Amino acid sequence: MTKIVLALIGLFASLQLQAQNIDRTEIQEPNGGSAINIAVSKFDLEDGNSFFEEAEDLERKGDYNEALTLFGKAAFEYNSVKNFNRYGQAIIKMSSMHYQLGRFTDAEQILLNVALKNYSKTGNRAGIMNTYSLLGKVYLANTKYTQSMWFYTQQGILAKQLKSNNAYIESILGIVQVKIKKKDFTLALRDLKSAEWLANSIKTSQYKTQIKDAREMIASKTTAKKANQS
Repeated sequence: MTKIVLALIGLFASLQLQAQNIDRTEIQEPNGGSAINIAVSKFDLEDGNSFFEEAEDLERKGDYNEALTLFGKAAFEYNSVKNFNRYGQAIIKMSSMHYQLGRFTDAEQILLNVALKNYSKTGNRAGIMNTYSLLGKVYLANTKYTQSMWFYTQQGILAKQLKSNNAYIESILGIVQVKIKKKDFTLALRDLKSAEWLANSIKTSQYKTQIKDAREMIASKTTAKKANQS
């Protein structure tokens, strides 16, 4: 694990403690009446939203390093007010910035040690499923094909449980990419046909380009393989 990831995980551990301290901050009335809580949550949430929006703007411009910093600040604010949904979104974005920068190990560690724990704690199964998908993508980019296959498979299992046809198709397409990398072209083509059949059955053209590109890639690699053998 890299130093930056260790620092990040340490940061979020400290955030939990700070959030707890903020929650206990209060002012006592002069005559011993009930406590009056300091209303800081609204401002922290607004700060988080501001950081997040600015980070997204930087992301669109391709300034991933600066975007990463601001997504981290947004995560800090969301965590301090225990808005774990937005916190999870900011964490996922941080992982995505590392991915865009080619820092696959950092992206992997954030997803495993922060994102998954956050979604597991809150019982967000859709969040867990999406994190599995991202882990499949990160491991694929990092040429860790066994791990990539496992996480795409877990995504598919959860997709079935959540009755999400789109997520299930995406898991199959992820597995297809892994099999192409492993040169299991026959198995990849079989899975690709399954994804195409399911997409047609739910009448969506959303994955038409991905399926077409994957089929062309399989065809080109199969042709090249045959040429090398002759």
